[in-house]
Amino acid sequence: MNKPVKDKPTPAKAKKAAPAAQKSKAKPVNLALQGGGSHGAFTWGVLDKLLEDGRIDFEAISGTSAGAMNAVVCADGMANGGKEGARDALAHFWKEMSKSALNSPIKRTPFDMFTGNWSLQNSPGYHFFDALTRMMSPYQLNPMNTNPLRELIEEVVDFERVKQCRGPKLFISATNVETGKVKVFDPHKLTADMVMASACLPMVFQAVEVDDVPYWDGGYMGNPSLFPFHTETECSDILVVQINPITRSGAPTTAHDIMNRINEISFNSSFLKELRAINFVSRLIHEGKLSEKEYRDTRVHIIENQDALIPLGASSKMNAEWAFLEHLRDLGRRSADQWLDTHFDAIGKKSTVDLAEMFHSTGPSY
Repeated sequence: MNKPVKDKPTPAKAKKAAPAAQKSKAKPVNLALQGGGSHGAFTWGVLDKLLEDGRIDFEAISGTSAGAMNAVVCADGMANGGKEGARDALAHFWKEMSKSALNSPIKRTPFDMFTGNWSLQNSPGYHFFDALTRMMSPYQLNPMNTNPLRELIEEVVDFERVKQCRGPKLFISATNVETGKVKVFDPHKLTADMVMASACLPMVFQAVEVDDVPYWDGGYMGNPSLFPFHTETECSDILVVQINPITRSGAPTTAHDIMNRINEISFNSSFLKELRAINFVSRLIHEGKLSEKEYRDTRVHIIENQDALIPLGASSKMNAEWAFLEHLRDLGRRSADQWLDTHFDAIGKKSTVDLAEMFHSTGPSY
């Protein structure tokens, strides 16, 4: 049985203004938002708490897939109404997301609802859809290329306002189908197509063309991309909101679990390579082999709650029930609150993730 999370978000309009002293001490960070289907509501909760707390400013946001949607919605809300505007915009987006899924046949069974199981593993609609996408391509299943998600993002985001906003900087990533390389779109030319390209799962949607180039989900080559932070911002702190588990105990034995683990490894590979490169440069700086004047000693922080997210299973990433999205939001808020209590003082001073320890079991950090 899922236990309710006690921490509930303070309504944006009822939130008291932060003291002037608190505002003056706001610390800048670069946000890195992973993709993960409806688990992106966990990221919504993290952002909601950070925005409500007010002690952190977002200098730039890099997002992929659901992370890209959270990024553009947050940026649009901030441009329209500051941090409280961003909170309202994110809440509105996820509420509309749940409404658009009301008529979907991919739902939990009554028994799962009764027992509090958020997974769709027992859903006939989920298994039928999963089998269908393995036998037929989206070009066959959806020749008209209709995508309700695109209509939703166009409805809730003013892209002209996003393109003109002064901050935070947005880095939305997609994978070039032809070259296999990552593409980070120009934030001053950002469109709904670019966001949908970042969220284009190739077995579900037709490739999204931008300037006659086909793109798939950005998670294959950057989940999310960290390298734009090094050249496009002055901030040395990267705060990652992690959804996809890096470590999962044991070897999967069912066909579904094997495919799920393959996808997790694929979507984390580029992210881990960038973290490894950051660790390598940092180590050389600390050893005096590289100059801090020429190379940036990046500080890395991660907000996650794998103990709560891993048991949900991969199928729950397609569960867009409002009750589930609220559950994920509250998990995100609680995780962000705990992280702030423990690590806020370290921002601007040191990493709160031991990258050397993370890569220790896999050999030297080259």
